[in-house]
Amino acid sequence: MNLVIYEVKDRIGYITLNRPEKRNALSFEFVSELKIAFTKAESDPLVKVIILNANGDSFCAGADLAYLQSLQQFSYEQNLEDSNHLKELFYQIYTLKKVVIAQIQGHALAGGCGLATVCDFAFAVPEAKLGYTEVKIGFIPAIVMIFLIRKIGEQKAKQLLLSGELITAEVAERWNLINQVITKDQLQPFVCGFAQKLIKNNSTQSMEVTKQMIAEVQSLPLEEALQHASRMNAQARGTEDCKKGIASFLNKQDLYW
Repeated sequence: MNLVIYEVKDRIGYITLNRPEKRNALSFEFVSELKIAFTKAESDPLVKVIILNANGDSFCAGADLAYLQSLQQFSYEQNLEDSNHLKELFYQIYTLKKVVIAQIQGHALAGGCGLATVCDFAFAVPEAKLGYTEVKIGFIPAIVMIFLIRKIGEQKAKQLLLSGELITAEVAERWNLINQVITKDQLQPFVCGFAQKLIKNNSTQSMEVTKQMIAEVQSLPLEEALQHASRMNAQARGTEDCKKGIASFLNKQDLYW
């Protein structure tokens, strides 16, 4: 059985976590298949937006604890290799050229919550619990915290990471960890409809460059960030997408991206 299912329909690339019997817990092989799927979706000309979803009752329970226990017998160098493997997946999703939407139909815990955190949008059912439980088992949420602090700020990140407590989807929405809470029966059609709006209304190139800039400018000094923004602004004016978009608006013509 494939740990990850990849499908394309109506310009949406669906990447589905498919280890329901283990609550989609992450192993080395699982992470490998996810990296392959995201690479494929990024280069797939038939895909404009990606939806990350899951089979089973849980979205993702984080690291497979049996696998994590086996790693305790490994050397530091072997553990570093495994840690870098997960880091590369999170960074890949965060910097992917295409928009990634998390469709959270169940609990997203620890590394599973990290998966949701690095997506560009996240929608969850009211029943879903989210959080980082690593401190409760003597582990640390090392990689995910880098992205979480960027997303929700230091204060809320500390509350989640240091307490190890789970929060409801409603609280996660208030804290900007997810975008919106959607009822279970409406989650799939809502996320699909949201993706289709991005596909039909927005320039592929504009979304790609905007996402790239969001990732880059936060780590730059203010003046350097503004200089970079000015350069990107000037470059964007000469792109075919910008010319097409402005002309269509001024001529009151329908625009098809």
